[in-house]
Amino acid sequence: MAKHLRITGLVQGVGYRATFARQARALGLSGWVRNRQDGSVEATIAGNIQALERIVAWAEHGPAGAQVRSVAVKEVDDGVVTEGEFQILPSA
Repeated sequence: MAKHLRITGLVQGVGYRATFARQARALGLSGWVRNRQDGSVEATIAGNIQALERIVAWAEHGPAGAQVRSVAVKEVDDGVVTEGEFQILPSA
């Protein structure tokens, strides 16, 4: 199972991507996270349902200093994620 997240609010310049990546790796998730030019952060993650639910719940508040306004979640094909790998991608 895979999900795409789009997180808005004060989520850049506060360590959101690095902390998201640490959380995802600790939960055994695969995928990626990156900043967007519009100030949001997006991620595509794959793994078991419990781990996905936990990272989505974490994304709703993020690290200290973040001010999350919204987290949009949609299901995606898990074939878009390289299994066993989690990356921080360059901004898009």
